[in-house]
Amino acid sequence: MGRSNRPSALFLLVLLLALPAVGQGTGAAAPDRAAQVDAIFAPWNSREKPGCAVAVGEKGRTVLSRAYGMADLEHDVPNTLATIFEAGSVSKQFTAAAALLLIQQGKLSLQDDVRKYVPELPDYGTPITIDHLIHHTSGLRDWGGVAALAGWPRGTRIHTHAHMLDIASRQKSLNYEPGAEFSYTNTGYNLLVLITERVSGQTFSEFTRQNLFAPLGMTQTQWRDDFTRIVKGRAIAYTEQEGAFHSQMPFENVFGNGGLLTTVGDLLLWNENFVHGKVGGSGLREEQLRRGRLKDGRETDYAGGLFIGTYKGVPEVSHDGATAGYRAFLGRYPEQGLSVAVLCNAADVDPGDLGHRTLDLFLKVPETPAPLAPPAPQGIALAPEALAAKAGVYRSLRTGDPLRINLTEGHLRTAGGRDLVPLSESLFWAGPDGVQVEVDSGPDGRPTALRVVRPGGDVTPYEPVAESAPTPEQLAEYAGEYTSDEAEVTYRVVVEEGKLFLRARPDVSFALEPIYVDAFRSEDGVLVRFRRGAGGKVSELSLGIGRVRDLRLARR
Repeated sequence: MGRSNRPSALFLLVLLLALPAVGQGTGAAAPDRAAQVDAIFAPWNSREKPGCAVAVGEKGRTVLSRAYGMADLEHDVPNTLATIFEAGSVSKQFTAAAALLLIQQGKLSLQDDVRKYVPELPDYGTPITIDHLIHHTSGLRDWGGVAALAGWPRGTRIHTHAHMLDIASRQKSLNYEPGAEFSYTNTGYNLLVLITERVSGQTFSEFTRQNLFAPLGMTQTQWRDDFTRIVKGRAIAYTEQEGAFHSQMPFENVFGNGGLLTTVGDLLLWNENFVHGKVGGSGLREEQLRRGRLKDGRETDYAGGLFIGTYKGVPEVSHDGATAGYRAFLGRYPEQGLSVAVLCNAADVDPGDLGHRTLDLFLKVPETPAPLAPPAPQGIALAPEALAAKAGVYRSLRTGDPLRINLTEGHLRTAGGRDLVPLSESLFWAGPDGVQVEVDSGPDGRPTALRVVRPGGDVTPYEPVAESAPTPEQLAEYAGEYTSDEAEVTYRVVVEEGKLFLRARPDVSFALEPIYVDAFRSEDGVLVRFRRGAGGKVSELSLGIGRVRDLRLARR
């Protein structure tokens, strides 16, 4: 008789004793702090749910580390401190560091034209530099947004860096002139991976292993450069749908923008490098913490894969991340000597909120009440007709997106819920975050221009436009087929029961609601504009959403 494959009772007992209970952790935190952190993560401290791992470091020492929930619901595997999660856009700081190391070695320059290393990209008439890529000021469209407009959003098709480069190389225009604005785009960070490989002669995974991970002892960190590869101890990512959990994994081989597989412990080791500079020294630290600067001289709050800001008045260097069902947050508080890392495999988690609530237990700030948001100013009284004249729809001269201002019970309010309090005939307070709205008017009192002014000097210009309620005959002018080489997609515009629909193979179909003349909005936020050529006939369709502006499709 052969040996049975069933495990012995002793083996099962040993295995169970080796697995930590949900919520178990290690570290030097006082018991009350550990209990308080357990309370923060209580909603994910269950053997029926995915969860998180969290770690806090203070002056180079791990003072708290805990794990909650399940890494694998199908096989009843709990999350532990050794569980490997995907870090989403927290990964970007490692990609930036790799490029900056090559700059330290004299193999790259921040002012190098990207086309020097990636000649596949179009020549837009003005250089896109390495600095633009690092600081999200390149103007490049996000390749994932283009893919989504083509009917294949990330997660629905296996994408690779070859796909990314193919999409990027087909874009005939930019969102804006390089250096003119800040707009977050994954394309730039995927290109940094490609450039690092071409300059170093190594795979990005090997370059970062040798130059970043191994020197810092980050033994559990690697890249998801092949999503089919077995990664021991990796958590499965989940999303909840109609009361049940479903796996939601990143089935793609695109990384550098995300795709870092790591643990909370390894992330604390990385944050310590900003203190002791074992890798790259003070030069890497200073360059990675340098904020981007726009052409007009304004600084952004984005540095080398890091947001630079404050939390409760304390300097904060941080980034969060989300890929498929993974969520992540990594924050560093240099004046306090504190770091907090949160990694989760549940899509409904807000990792930044969890990280900050955990940090609050360790943060040493004066025990003073949190400052209240400044109240709305008294404002001045404007004649009813002057207020009514400013109500209506305005179009962004950057993106074409609408801004609707309503007059309700004698008060102006944006469709987004911001009250506009008049400070003068032309200047309005628009919220305690310091946003103001300026309105220029003509001799007849009707608006001629509007500007949204944000703290720091960013100004978004708008122009007034007439609302639209097209007739069936006018809707019929838009019907037809439109095609794009940039997105490799063909859309059909059809009129059914008095409404306009946009459709593409195999099953894309969404209704369009009119906004202003020749402009519509889909229910999922796509801005659809029709452009007219000679004789006023509709000749093009323009799509815009988030990180992709004005993608043109020609009418057949």
